[in-house]
Amino acid sequence: MSQPDRAAIQARIDGKLKPPGALGRLESLAHHLASTVGSPDRIDLRPELLIFAGDHGVARHPISIAPREVTQQMVMNFLAGGAAVNVFARRHGIPVTVVDCGMLQAMESEDVAKSSLGAGTDDLSEGPAMDAATLERGLAGGARQAEEAMDRGANVLLLGEMGIGNTTPSSALLGHLLDRPAEDVVGPGTGVPGDALMLKRSLVQRALERVGSVEARRALAELGGFEIVHLVGAMLGARERRAVCVVDGFISQVAACYAVEIDPAARDHLVIAHRSAEPPSALALERLGLIPLLDLELRLGEGSGAALAWPLLQAAADFYNDMASFESAGVVL
Repeated sequence: MSQPDRAAIQARIDGKLKPPGALGRLESLAHHLASTVGSPDRIDLRPELLIFAGDHGVARHPISIAPREVTQQMVMNFLAGGAAVNVFARRHGIPVTVVDCGMLQAMESEDVAKSSLGAGTDDLSEGPAMDAATLERGLAGGARQAEEAMDRGANVLLLGEMGIGNTTPSSALLGHLLDRPAEDVVGPGTGVPGDALMLKRSLVQRALERVGSVEARRALAELGGFEIVHLVGAMLGARERRAVCVVDGFISQVAACYAVEIDPAARDHLVIAHRSAEPPSALALERLGLIPLLDLELRLGEGSGAALAWPLLQAAADFYNDMASFESAGVVL
């Protein structure tokens, strides 16, 4: 439908065999899904999980518990089906696509979608992470990956990422958007100890002072990551095609903030999977004005939280589609 019949959708939900509002936020989730990818009559959900992977110049500094080469090693593990996200997605039959957005070494495997912008970004603490032309290629690449998933039949995109050190550019992007200092937006990421955390904050603060006040696209180029700009592009592409994006943790949430900054209508196509244990996640969620479905103290990334939230979307669709109504059950109050 070109414009959702919100009144008819709400009437269907209210007519189910239950007290009004008794299913709580599951009812608002069903309304959201019916308004975006469903109809007043039915919600049919078809998922695909996209993992965008990229490396970061700033990660040459000791700001993570792992070296940059682990990004590619983890991508190989995704392909082998051994990561947490694979386990969770496999349980629910969710297909997983891994996208090389620009790692230190390009992936040769035919099982990886190719959208590389180069061998990792430049160091954001010293200069722009990428130039404007590369940013636009990344946004277009993310939109293309979303569109290809939808061409394969998906109407719900579960979005995740992989990139050693990528909480650092995410923190810088959030600090810029909120005009907050590094100490407010930098968390421990993979769990780095005190000295590394102080270094991480100093690098982010240096980047924020270097960039100053610029518009969103320029900030993405100055401070972003190749996988982050692909996430932004995927959310914008999903909005164009009326798909829903299930947003994973802190990195994906910051990308969502920028997607909404570029196109405010993108917000209507987002579902936040979970509240990340990364402390600045709360600031990103406040900026978005969206409530996450889960709070499990996750801080893994990969799209793992999005996969864990998927059964709730299914449950919302199932009650909307199949639960008896007062009328069909012959119940009169």
